Amino acid sequence: VTRYVGGETPALHKIGGGEWIKAKSRAKKAVKEIAGELIRLYAARKSSPGYAFSPDTTWQRELEDSFSFVETPDQLTTINEVKADMEQPFPMDRVVCGDVGYGKTEIAVRAAFKAVQDGKQVAVLVPTTLLVQQHFATFSQRYLGFPVKVSALSRFNTTKEINETLNGLSTGSIDVVIGTHRLLSDDIRFRDLGLIVVDEEQRFGVEHKEKLKKLRTTVDVLSMSATPIPRTLEMAITGIREMSTIATPPEERHPVLTYVGAYEEKQIAAAIHRELLRDGQVFYIHNRVESIDEAAIRLKKLIPEARVAVAHGQMNETALEQVVVAFWNREFDILVCTT
Repeated sequence: VTRYVGGETPALHKIGGGEWIKAKSRAKKAVKEIAGELIRLYAARKSSPGYAFSPDTTWQRELEDSFSFVETPDQLTTINEVKADMEQPFPMDRVVCGDVGYGKTEIAVRAAFKAVQDGKQVAVLVPTTLLVQQHFATFSQRYLGFPVKVSALSRFNTTKEINETLNGLSTGSIDVVIGTHRLLSDDIRFRDLGLIVVDEEQRFGVEHKEKLKKLRTTVDVLSMSATPIPRTLEMAITGIREMSTIATPPEERHPVLTYVGAYEEKQIAAAIHRELLRDGQVFYIHNRVESIDEAAIRLKKLIPEARVAVAHGQMNETALEQVVVAFWNREFDILVCTT
């Protein structure tokens, strides 16, 4: 256990003292300003004439029937709540909370499909280029057999691909676009945007959230998160934002097993071998960038047949993304990384 010291040393004020009273007054003023802004924003959203999407079509039912898993009760409830919101004559602003692997993406797939059938465009906003690729693969696979054009927009696209996507969004030939905060840039023009899906909203910066705030008064917004920030939870509890919770895991989902013990190379090697035998992959978390390469070398000696890669926050951003994407594409078996 080590003492945590942040970037700043906070000043302690004596309760009831002059500085304490001033600090409390400033905090109250800031809270009132934020509360006033939020109330104005969400009052405007409720009073804005939104687009009421049509009830489910035969295609909607076909898409939902093609889902290869059995929906959990929470999933079905959430899907119905989202679709009911979309059919209201004012903009939706719903937060879907659920752990990783609990089926949030499928809810986004169905909501986007509902919007596209009414001739509207959908923007799926994600925090990383890896998620762009993952969601692009998922949405494309789910929409096979339906006349839905899906496109991706991130730093991994060539200039030609980016220009084609921008043109497709402005003309309406692209129905669903999946991208990073690049989608919030001023040069993005949609022909008829009807729905924004935000994955892991808490990971976006203040500037991006400000743009999202303005969009909330005009288009439907569906936010998804495994770890919503306290303000989002507070707004959901007070009724400013609607919230759905997916608390039940899928039927086939096994509980996570956690073992704690002293560092032992034989046990590490056995655990990694067991994972590789089932054609799986391994995250190896190392707590120091300075010695992370040495840790990777030790693993290579320990498991010679494994393909090992290294990823940490001090790497060039492009190089880091390339390594992570390569790991996702199964070009490596073990990713040695920091938190």
